[in-house]
Amino acid sequence: MSVPIARLPSLDLVRGFVAVGRRMSITLAAQDLCLTQSAVSRQVHALEDVLGVKLFARGYRSIQFTGEGERLFRIADVSVQQLQDVVGLLDTRQQRRPVTITLSTGVAALWLLPRLSRLQDQHRTIDLRIAASNRVLDLKAEGIDLALRYCAEAAAPAGAERLFGERLLAVCHPSLLRPNGPAAELIRRSVLLEFDDSRRPWLQWSRMLQSAGMGTVRPRSVMRFNQYEQVIQAAEARQGIALGRLALIEPMLADGRLVALPPFSSDLGADAAYWLLRASTEPNRDVETVAAWIRREAAQQVAQQAAAMEGMAAPPRHSPRADAPDAGRDAAATG
Repeated sequence: MSVPIARLPSLDLVRGFVAVGRRMSITLAAQDLCLTQSAVSRQVHALEDVLGVKLFARGYRSIQFTGEGERLFRIADVSVQQLQDVVGLLDTRQQRRPVTITLSTGVAALWLLPRLSRLQDQHRTIDLRIAASNRVLDLKAEGIDLALRYCAEAAAPAGAERLFGERLLAVCHPSLLRPNGPAAELIRRSVLLEFDDSRRPWLQWSRMLQSAGMGTVRPRSVMRFNQYEQVIQAAEARQGIALGRLALIEPMLADGRLVALPPFSSDLGADAAYWLLRASTEPNRDVETVAAWIRREAAQQVAQQAAAMEGMAAPPRHSPRADAPDAGRDAAATG
């Protein structure tokens, strides 16, 4: 049975409830609404008072829906989203909003950011917002237009466009490379830089060494990082040898900041790739422009990857610098 419109709760109260329900966090909901936590909490309590039911069961640093709260959220969330969409269409001030793209912190730091100057040069009037996160975000709920995601083809959402694949190389600073030295000996003398992510076992050194026939070779030590960009930054800083994802480090190989160790090359993650996702099947002009630019950059990336792999068959282009006579000893001491 419906109630008269005059008895409907205030939209502010419903908006606060939906914001908390989407995030399941009063703190994050407060950030979304640009309010204090106490203000959002008061809105939820006020709505509970109006309805005469509890909407959330509150625990220590956690909340969850009650049965009534879940029932209300299913309808309220859809209704608020529809309001957001319509207001966005009607409000002329929103017609030129930033294009928001989400991607992992590693892909943002190593692939997107070095290329952004080209986007700015080609499309000076487009505003861009980068939402770098290692969480898989809900594009519509978070107000995100585009996403770059890394996953196997079977896990790619419907409508995802494949950008480029994955290949791994062992890489280090040029000063740590010993020309003509046995690869196994270099591993024994070196620090291996490890991406500490059990969800991607193909990015682990144990898999690479096994594939190269060196499963029993032990490095001097291992340094682990929970962010992939830190692994590559450490390699660039001469801290050791990293497993470089060719799609992300090719510019560093091209300009000599890093060099590849030819025995170590793998496509263990060949079933995985980088994909472009859209939140809407009918994006606005700016979103489509950014998507087209990403596709062009990806196509160029594929060509560069092919050239880099061809170069792997040739002798290394870089050797320890002439002004670093102790580079060999440094490799043994700091590799």
